[in-house]
Amino acid sequence: MGLFTRRNQDTTAAVATLEVDPALAALTGDYVIDAGHSSIGFTVRHAMVTNVRGSFTKHEGTLHLDGSDPSRSTAAIDVTIASVSTGIADRDAHLRSGDFFDAEAFPLMTFRSTGAAQLGGDTYRITGELTIKDVTRPLSIDLEFAGSATDVYGNERVGFEGSAEILRSDWGLTWNAALEAGGVMVSDKVKLTFDISAIKQA
Repeated sequence: MGLFTRRNQDTTAAVATLEVDPALAALTGDYVIDAGHSSIGFTVRHAMVTNVRGSFTKHEGTLHLDGSDPSRSTAAIDVTIASVSTGIADRDAHLRSGDFFDAEAFPLMTFRSTGAAQLGGDTYRITGELTIKDVTRPLSIDLEFAGSATDVYGNERVGFEGSAEILRSDWGLTWNAALEAGGVMVSDKVKLTFDISAIKQA
């Protein structure tokens, strides 16, 4: 279900116009991310041969969706750095330390959108600014609209799945260790993943 459907309403001039999908227009409103049913994760290459996957288990955020004009949609997300989890306590502690995120000095990672656009069908791109360790740089996230539904408690929900790739060094996350066989312990490229469920506010 795309945000817009194209229809040729002027067959004489053969000019395509855009008609708003009423079902999506009805989704317009303010939403709160349901952290219990959402995930913000990452994947990074380790020792040149395998991937380490992790997530941030504590986060919160808001969305404003405009189903009639997606360019007017916005997003704001705050992620608690200390909630980083990769399944290994020592590695998580290292990630929270000054070598990486320095969670004590910089407790939050934040994203604030500056624009949004429909790429086609159910695919959208949201652009904005990602801040880590007081370094703010632009970030684009490609998202797929997964649909909407009313849950058993009467909450109107929407879902999005998306991803983005960053170079961690752009945000000052430069710790590494050289391998004897060549290469480094941790890749610079990091894939971020988003699986978002949000509840419409009255």
